[in-house]
Amino acid sequence: MKLSDVWFTALSEDNNGKMFVVKGRDELGDFVNSGKYHDRAEVTWKYEADPKGMPSEHEAEQMENVQTVLQKAMEKDKLSIMTAVYTGNGEKIFVFYTRNVRVFGERLNEALEPFEQLPLSIYTEVDPEWGEYLDMYEMKQWAVE
Repeated sequence: MKLSDVWFTALSEDNNGKMFVVKGRDELGDFVNSGKYHDRAEVTWKYEADPKGMPSEHEAEQMENVQTVLQKAMEKDKLSIMTAVYTGNGEKIFVFYTRNVRVFGERLNEALEPFEQLPLSIYTEVDPEWGEYLDMYEMKQWAVE
């Protein structure tokens, strides 16, 4: 399976009408259909939001650095695939589908070791049908260029 690095960006609203940015990964059909990625892991970073719900420029840069490190670490042997990143309303959420939650957690800790402690929380759920990804992927029709 070849992992593409094709992404789209869309704007959406949460349940409270607050805007957020969705960065979704395209061309993952082979991974969705493989049956190997049964679990979804979400890494949430809460931040002090500006009036539009976005992070400060400094914090956004730090988040981008962490995102790059996490994506590289998780995808180096396709243990986990980053499928989406949501930003808005005081939180940034990195979404992965993984083959092994325990190893995902170990690799997450290893990847984040060089950073000072970050305000992160981790949530995992069994999602063999890729429900969250398929729901998010519907937003592609509203992608901005």
